[in-house]
Amino acid sequence: MSEQQLSIPNADFDWESYEKGETNRDISKEQLAETYEQSLSNVNDREVVVGRVTAMNKREVVVNIGYKSDGVVSLNEFRYNPDLKVGDEVEVYIESQEDKKGQLILSHRQARAARSWNRVNEALENQEIVKGYVKCRTKGGMIVDVFGLEAFLPGSQIDVKPIRDYDVFVDKTMEFRVVKINHEFKNVVVSHKALIEAELEAQKQVIIAGLEKGQILEGVVKNITSYGVFIDLGGVDGLIHITDLSWGRVTHPEEIVELDSKINVVILDFDNEKKRIALGLKQLTPHPWDSLSETMKVGDVVKGKVVVMADYGAFVEIASGVEGLVHVSEMSWTQHLRSAQDFLKVGDEIEAAILTLDREERKMSLGIKQLKADPWEGILDKFPVGSQHKAKVRNFTNFGVFVEIEEGVEGLIHISDLSWTKKVRHPAEFTSVGAEIAVQVLEIDTENRRLSLGHKQLEENPWDVFETIFLVGSIHEGTIVDLMDKGAVIMLPYGVEGFATPKHLVKEDGKPCRIEEKLNFKVIEFNKDAKRIILSHSRIFEDIQRASQAAATEGESDAQTAGKKTAKKRASKKGKEEEELLVQAPMEKTTLGDISGLAGLKAKMEEEGK
Repeated sequence: MSEQQLSIPNADFDWESYEKGETNRDISKEQLAETYEQSLSNVNDREVVVGRVTAMNKREVVVNIGYKSDGVVSLNEFRYNPDLKVGDEVEVYIESQEDKKGQLILSHRQARAARSWNRVNEALENQEIVKGYVKCRTKGGMIVDVFGLEAFLPGSQIDVKPIRDYDVFVDKTMEFRVVKINHEFKNVVVSHKALIEAELEAQKQVIIAGLEKGQILEGVVKNITSYGVFIDLGGVDGLIHITDLSWGRVTHPEEIVELDSKINVVILDFDNEKKRIALGLKQLTPHPWDSLSETMKVGDVVKGKVVVMADYGAFVEIASGVEGLVHVSEMSWTQHLRSAQDFLKVGDEIEAAILTLDREERKMSLGIKQLKADPWEGILDKFPVGSQHKAKVRNFTNFGVFVEIEEGVEGLIHISDLSWTKKVRHPAEFTSVGAEIAVQVLEIDTENRRLSLGHKQLEENPWDVFETIFLVGSIHEGTIVDLMDKGAVIMLPYGVEGFATPKHLVKEDGKPCRIEEKLNFKVIEFNKDAKRIILSHSRIFEDIQRASQAAATEGESDAQTAGKKTAKKRASKKGKEEEELLVQAPMEKTTLGDISGLAGLKAKMEEEGK
């Protein structure tokens, strides 16, 4: 039909009726309007209805809900559904049937929000897979738009493998499973990992069913921890423990493997129930002990590196995966070495002699001191009894001092052999660790490698001289150097010490002696063998008091004797003899014989008086 033909009006059209509002002679305009209204959908404001997409562009979606006009919805409200197309049915919320411009106002977002909680609960109850739009990243995870609600996707629920970059998931539409709903706080938690795990579980069953011990598989390093490496075997994970990575010592698995790298592994063991698979890497290579030289034997000197230290020794790697133990007792001829850390440290490269070698048990013991001559060989010639030497103090005990004459040759100075004069309670009072001290060899025990040494023997025994100086009864000046409950230690001339009990430490005025006080003391006991001198300060003035009392008593006796002589002159000769007997009797020491004589004399005098 041409353009000219279209412009020709219908000759039968009743323009007069049309101007009056009459389009049909039999039906009025009002009737037509009513019929038209009845043909439209009956909709109300604030109601959710289902519409059909009739058109789309980059910004808007046109939706027909069967109303007299179509509604327009922003395309942003459909971001969660990138597959939306013309003809799809969508839910919309009627905000207004007609705005100022006569436009129908619809909202898909509000429609989803109105029904979102019902949909979310149904999805959780039915384990339904839902689509969601990842809006943004947040602390610990992502925010996902699900049914118009903001749901939380934890970082651990994004994938089965650790995620290093969350940002790659932003603005993506993914499938999720609702795993948790908090109705009180309107919180929804979703998981994408749950979907992957469900798929992997089916794959695991197939993979595990075909596993066999000793089977070699290719895998990808999925995760590295301090205790081992997790390997992805194509849907199922296995663990290589750190001890199965290498025959040698491994400090951290990162020394052996790299993340995301492909490696071959061997299946060591697996558990169908627990879905655990133990893998090995070192088992793909022969054991280093099997390739150890057949000519290696006890006595050979080998080089190695210290890889592990312990208090009891050091483990030395002489080849990759081949280690030997150097016990602390085999590190040095020196006997005072108590811990291996005093001699070696990790990383030291050393030479050692093979002491034992067990290829079946794969054990080896090494020694370092064997590379040096034994210092105890020819000990009797180097350090004969009576010889004097310089030694170094190594350590103390309550009973003496351990010293080292030379490396590997140690001896003990007993506490009683430190000094002739000083009472040593502990060796620390006499010397110090690391100090040099002169010693004399007293005794040698070659079988047990023991030396008995002395220090005081370097000097003559001063007690031979003290015996002539500190005689019993002699008085010497001394200083109280130590005061105890049981007595005091007094420092006397020539550096010798004496001891006094508390009763001998009372001064003439009755007060006790004090420490560091300088006083005179009398020797009341001297024992050369026990090297003991017992002193007394109180005995000095006590002896003086006793002497004074004795002198006073003797003077009084002399006066009484003179008075009695005058009385004798006045008596008769017979009475004189009897009076002399009576006067002299009390002055003599009384004995049993004296008592019987006095009794006889008394009887004779009574008879003469009668």
